[in-house]
Amino acid sequence: MSEQTQPARDSTSARPLVARVAVEMALPHLDRAFDYVVPETMVAEVAVGCRVSVVFSGRRVGGYVLELTRSSDYAATLRPLSRVVSSEPVLSPAIARLARTVADRYAGTLSDVLRLAIPPRHARVEREQPSPTAAAITSEPVGGAAGVAAWRRAHGGVELLGALERGQSPRAAWTALPGDDWADAIAAAVVCCVTSGRGAVVCLPDYRDVARVDAALTRSLGVGRHVVLSADVGPAPRYRAFLAALRGQRTVVVGTRAAAFAPATNAGLFVVWDDGDDLLAEPRAPYPHVREVLALRAHQQGAGLIVAGHARTPEVQQLVESGWLTEVAAGRDTVRQVWPRVLVSGGTGPHPDRDPAARTARLPPDVFAAVRAGLARGPVLLQVPRTGYRTRLACQRCRAPADCPACQGALAQPGPDRPPACRWCGRVECDWRCPVCDGDRLRAPVVGEERTAEELGRAFVGVPVRRSTGETPLGTVPASPAVVVATPGAEPEVEGSYAAAVLLDVGLSLARPDMRAAEESVRRWLAVTALVRPAGDGGVVVVVGDPAIPAVQALVRADPAGFAARELAQRRATRLPPATRLATVEGPTQVVQQLIEPAAVTEATGSGWPEPSELLGPVGVGGGRARLVVRVPWRQGAALARTLSTLQSARSARKAEPLRVEVDPAELG
Repeated sequence: MSEQTQPARDSTSARPLVARVAVEMALPHLDRAFDYVVPETMVAEVAVGCRVSVVFSGRRVGGYVLELTRSSDYAATLRPLSRVVSSEPVLSPAIARLARTVADRYAGTLSDVLRLAIPPRHARVEREQPSPTAAAITSEPVGGAAGVAAWRRAHGGVELLGALERGQSPRAAWTALPGDDWADAIAAAVVCCVTSGRGAVVCLPDYRDVARVDAALTRSLGVGRHVVLSADVGPAPRYRAFLAALRGQRTVVVGTRAAAFAPATNAGLFVVWDDGDDLLAEPRAPYPHVREVLALRAHQQGAGLIVAGHARTPEVQQLVESGWLTEVAAGRDTVRQVWPRVLVSGGTGPHPDRDPAARTARLPPDVFAAVRAGLARGPVLLQVPRTGYRTRLACQRCRAPADCPACQGALAQPGPDRPPACRWCGRVECDWRCPVCDGDRLRAPVVGEERTAEELGRAFVGVPVRRSTGETPLGTVPASPAVVVATPGAEPEVEGSYAAAVLLDVGLSLARPDMRAAEESVRRWLAVTALVRPAGDGGVVVVVGDPAIPAVQALVRADPAGFAARELAQRRATRLPPATRLATVEGPTQVVQQLIEPAAVTEATGSGWPEPSELLGPVGVGGGRARLVVRVPWRQGAALARTLSTLQSARSARKAEPLRVEVDPAELG
């Protein structure tokens, strides 16, 4: 040993105390625990789950103590711990098991998962006086009448709340209705769980959703009985909230995807809202999804799980059909009472009394009629899938796309008083001429929210026109008449409900080269529909698109579960997730090319790809890199993950460039 120290001993054993440490090294071939002797001077400080510093491969690195024992399988002399960084046991045994399971599920390393699970240490926060522990909740839910009402409208909702109050652990897929105060409904479920003496974790896509549930929990539980755990709040507040949950001072945690690993004490319920939102898919390795993390956690800890939203993903539908999740949804009579009237304008359907030109117009007469009628009763919302002004230009005469003569990039007009310019190189084109027909006039087949707001402002003079985008979102708008133009996900809340809504450029939303294009479009449309008043109160939603499209029909029929079942059936027919398990492997073209050779994979892994398996590609992705898709039956998912982990370990041991491996990617073009 390079450091001389006297190992720790006690009166009952002559053996030294050994700490099994998860070293913070993301190298796949080192993805295991390592034994270190605990020096006698550190015995009082070291604890399972605490942060330590060790010497590894000649340099000092951090780690977490997974176990304290009196034996070791390592035959040689053990090195001692260098330092106890903090005695705070930030890694509980339950979270350590979960992190290991998530790493195995996604062919990653424990170190990568722990980086997601445990926030960076903030020493000053650790030294702060602990907050008083929240008093136990023994009363009935307060301030959550609207939330309880939402559960009463759904078949099985009241039974779910009762099971939580009795200390049981139900697992459910809840479909929220338009008009439901879903935040209060989640708070009501959490209160029922807390009443039984257990904790809860609620995960939401973004800060607006977190703020809404935070307020609902404050109304239902009282002030200071839960914490918000999110990376958006900053390092110190995030670590303070983490410690409050870890120490049992707060048993309820609400936050973004950072809260999925929150160390809630005696957690009896996990909730995820709108699991189809891509913000719940972790962009860092090993790329876990919050829905899967909470499902694994609920299974391991014997806790309840609620997957809720206005829409339903095929992944949730598969769990419902398997019986692992129970469907909690309203009956058709109730749905019809709260759903707005849905009209479809445009498309190729039979409209003998309609002007053929109007059917192909971006803003057909039906839109102006709906907006005009809606403004007589309140605000009107228009969802536009593109930001900007005129985001794509084409020749007015022959409709050929207008490209930059210098780099062939797409021409766009960034503003009403600005000339066309290339979106790639920025070159301004004041004297553009079409290379196909020599025309010099441009049209805009793709229009953004800025241009849409301008057109509506001209059509409805004197009516306020408000814009809300991801970069400049509006939180809420008043109930007075106004036109609100928003991009998907940036729709502001309104005091009450919108009188009408319009879904523009439906074809653009569905034309994205992604297997989830239809699923994502329906999810966004349902989010808009939920903001509109019922048909009985004059609420209407106008969809500008083809009425024959199944995604549009799902909105017309008010049937998100039926659409999810249809999507799942199509995924099964085409052998796509979640019906199968699929992984993408990306790296240097020459390396990826070798992975289609059985001998090369067998040499690296000892077993080759699982049988049966299907290799798709490889295809180039630019920069001398390629991507290979590996597909196996669902039951072979664990074997595929093990093979990928072994492959990564073999490359890591040779100090070769690591491959980018993603299991069940959220996006697959």
